[in-house]
Amino acid sequence: MSAQTPPPPPEGGIEPIDLRQALEERYLSYALSTITHRALPDVRDGLKPVHRRLLYAMRLLKLDPDAGFKKCARVVGDVMGKFHPHGDQAIYDAMVRLAQDFSVRYPLVEGQGNFGNIDGDNAAAMRYTEARLTRVAQLLLDGIDEDAVDFRETYDGEEKEPVVLPGAFPNLLANGSSGIAVGMATSIPPHNAAELCDAALHLIKYPNASVETLAKMVRGPDFPTGGVLVEPHDSIVESYRTGRGSFRLRARWETEDQGRGTWVAVVTEIPYQVQKGKLIEKIAELLTARRLPLLADIRDESADDVRIVLEPKSRSVDPALLMESLFKLTDLESRVSLNMNVLSRGRVPIVLGLSDVLREWLDHRREVLVRRSNHRLAKIAHRLEVLGGYLVAYLNLDEVIRIIREEDEPKAELMRTFSLTDVQAEAILNMRLRSLRKLEEMEIRTEHETLSAEQAELQALVADETAQWGKVGAEIRAIRKEFGPDTPLGRRHTDIADASDLPSADALDELKEALIEKEPVTVILSEKGWIRALKGHQADTSALTFKSGDRLKFAIHAQTTDRILLFATDGRFFTLGADKLPGGRGHGEPVRLMVDMAETHDIVAAFVHDASRKLLVATTEGRGFVVPESDIVANTRKGRQVLNVSPPQEASLCVPAAGDTVAVIGENRKLLVFPLTEIPEMTRGKGVRLQRYKDGGLADAKVFTLAEGLSWIDSSGRTWTVRELDEWRGARAQAGRLPPKGFPKTNRFGKDGLD
Repeated sequence: MSAQTPPPPPEGGIEPIDLRQALEERYLSYALSTITHRALPDVRDGLKPVHRRLLYAMRLLKLDPDAGFKKCARVVGDVMGKFHPHGDQAIYDAMVRLAQDFSVRYPLVEGQGNFGNIDGDNAAAMRYTEARLTRVAQLLLDGIDEDAVDFRETYDGEEKEPVVLPGAFPNLLANGSSGIAVGMATSIPPHNAAELCDAALHLIKYPNASVETLAKMVRGPDFPTGGVLVEPHDSIVESYRTGRGSFRLRARWETEDQGRGTWVAVVTEIPYQVQKGKLIEKIAELLTARRLPLLADIRDESADDVRIVLEPKSRSVDPALLMESLFKLTDLESRVSLNMNVLSRGRVPIVLGLSDVLREWLDHRREVLVRRSNHRLAKIAHRLEVLGGYLVAYLNLDEVIRIIREEDEPKAELMRTFSLTDVQAEAILNMRLRSLRKLEEMEIRTEHETLSAEQAELQALVADETAQWGKVGAEIRAIRKEFGPDTPLGRRHTDIADASDLPSADALDELKEALIEKEPVTVILSEKGWIRALKGHQADTSALTFKSGDRLKFAIHAQTTDRILLFATDGRFFTLGADKLPGGRGHGEPVRLMVDMAETHDIVAAFVHDASRKLLVATTEGRGFVVPESDIVANTRKGRQVLNVSPPQEASLCVPAAGDTVAVIGENRKLLVFPLTEIPEMTRGKGVRLQRYKDGGLADAKVFTLAEGLSWIDSSGRTWTVRELDEWRGARAQAGRLPPKGFPKTNRFGKDGLD
């Protein structure tokens, strides 16, 4: 059998294949198709295939900005039938978005009819709405008939469609894009076109310009719905350098005086892609749930413009504090991500920075310029050739007429007699009789000279790269003038907030308290780990009920604005908000549902957080250190590991470190007193040995002021104080001596002051 002979067909027509290999091949094909033909925009024109096909189909329908409107159903039908074999609703949704001035910074479609609104209402059906192209779309398509870009066959091979648009407008960054492909996604917020043009012109002049320099021109995203960008400049620069990051965007608001000292806050612009209806609904829900104690009422007074009126609880409420509470809990503040994952050269998906995106657009514009120039040169050469033939015909008109009337092959005879080319002879034969009297030598020569001059200019342009960049720069300057900051569409909509405008740390702390109604509570924690919060400060806890076999372990007086810290036997600290604890009805909830604490561990201490305090923590073997309480707050369920413990040892002690001296007593009833300075201050570690034991371990410790003496509380509730402590004073890690007379047999000093 020769190498060219195909193998025989398998028996039964079934061919065995490797499933893994088949799945990999097919999934890879699907992924590539999704990435290149659906989800990611081309860096050159900033469009996905569906948008590009929409604009091209509308151009074929002659829906120019100065033409009349046509039904959207007509456009969608053409796009679906000729170019985009997908659902008509998906195509129409893409078209609607291009027409929404609250979704697209520079709309590419001008709609007539109901195209939806910022409240989230859908557009009318495509049979009711009409559309045509905008000036921006016209710029993207400019030159498409002049061989500016490549064309390819459509899905059925019956039509041709552009691979990319000429893209005279910086559409990718100006209008942004978002999409999810297989294994990758893109998210590009819109920007100001005039700023992009400035940066592009700077890149033409200085090709190696830094991102820091470009970021002075492109100051940040410019959203169609306005708002205020409160992202630090350094963060914006870093996002533009890497092509990844996010921007913090806030609603724009102002205070309106209502007279007699009263006022309301009015929101006039909301963040990008936030639906006004859902935003107001969310604020109303928070208001009903008493999560916004500073807000009394909300009203939507919007017409064509956004106007959301926020009424404070009282005239004494600080407007900035009210808005900060809303920014924290609602979509009046949102994060807009940046992930400039695009198709470079229409083929390779890659994340590009700001300078790379602008550079690829500029290179595309230069390529379009050269292709259009070459196309025009070919047209001029053809016309000059025709004009040369016309001149011969004019100068020899009688002989030309005779040849046409008498010769059997007039075209060949004309070419032989006057040395004409095929094109010239064909042009003479195709002349109309009425053109003969208009065909004057001066007109021919004038047109010939004009075209020759244009030909020379274009030939010089094609041959000179510097001249090409100069021409590209002139085109960009014209776009900047048309969409400059002094035009309604070109003016910047989103302001950049100064760092000094952001709230301080003190204001944020004040805000956290303001968001919670301050009420006294008593936090009850049982031996088996059930926690609840009773209203008010309960002095008598004897009437409390617990589950069978359970009893009280901690009772802490706190406020709903406080944070409760729990110290576990594994050396971790956990943080709970007093306002988030279950109410006093019933037995509460297991604390292990609120924090990630293993069943084998227990809670050693529970107390109200005081950031100005320091704590002494220790293990059962008598090792410990001092830790600032501000460094132990945990923001997650996992808590914060502070005291490192090696099983079978456990964390057993957490007391306030207020004083200058430490008293330590072991289970062997030996007391040791030494200076607090001998214990290091750390944020995490195993600590140092506080006291040495032959048998047992640490029982209790207390930090006190030596001049005031050592105090403890006996089983009868009496307080004992000893000021002469020389007998028990020593150095850290010694064994100590038996305690003074009257010291409790439990080897405990009594209340530690944390609760």
